[in-house]
Amino acid sequence: MAGTWFITGTSSGFGRLLTERLLTRGDRVAATLRRPEALDDLRAAHGDRLWVSRLDVTDAESVRHVVEEAFAALGTIDVIVNNAGFGTFGSVEEVTDEQIRQVIDTNLLGSMHVVRAVLPHLRAQGYGRILQVSSAGGQTTYPNFGYYHASKWGIEGFCETVAREIEPFGIGLTIVEPGATPTGFGTALATPPAMPEYDRTPAGDVRRARDNGTFPLSNDPEKIARAMIDLVDSQANPLRLPLGSDTYRDVRASLVARLAEHDAHRETALSVIRDDVVASG
Repeated sequence: MAGTWFITGTSSGFGRLLTERLLTRGDRVAATLRRPEALDDLRAAHGDRLWVSRLDVTDAESVRHVVEEAFAALGTIDVIVNNAGFGTFGSVEEVTDEQIRQVIDTNLLGSMHVVRAVLPHLRAQGYGRILQVSSAGGQTTYPNFGYYHASKWGIEGFCETVAREIEPFGIGLTIVEPGATPTGFGTALATPPAMPEYDRTPAGDVRRARDNGTFPLSNDPEKIARAMIDLVDSQANPLRLPLGSDTYRDVRASLVARLAEHDAHRETALSVIRDDVVASG
């Protein structure tokens, strides 16, 4: 059965792949992006099943306006894909103030703007799905991605809260966590000049791996797009969907290490309980 999807960041990467695949199988897509002309070929091929609008997710008022227009034009929307993103590559000292603002405004605040704008419409229609595109970097960390991690860890905490709040309305939310994938995102990272002080640190090692092409990009973007669509088709509603061997490996290792450290401090944690609470059982 054909559905209707609203997708941000559709000029390239997962957003473009999702749009192409959905249109090919007969779905309708409301595609938003900064440069609408990037989808002229798809508009020519698929006609009015593709609704396109210019959108900068960092502009909250614009997000509300475009969402209103999309629901007015399409009637109902089954799936929201919060995909627009921006990344920086550099140690915490190297990245500029402007780059920090852009990654937080896009990945964190921009995603929040979209969720807040669509919820009244999804509640009114009594159903819907939200797919929040995060990454392995939403639960684990790598050198040179500190501000990207800040945005992704932040949006995961936000979405975990939202998922609990909207479940009674028949709305599902899944955080999608792709691993390193050759989508062009890596080459588009904002990369400030390197500081020599970080050359002989893990940040320097990761920079060299990226520069000499040995940083592994082992995941297939087409398969990731297909897995996201398959998830919606299956009607399963997990809170998180890890995609990629690196995501599975690295996030699992991070969770195991965090749990071990957490348990190691059990006695200290319990030692600060108020005496009157302990006495009362």
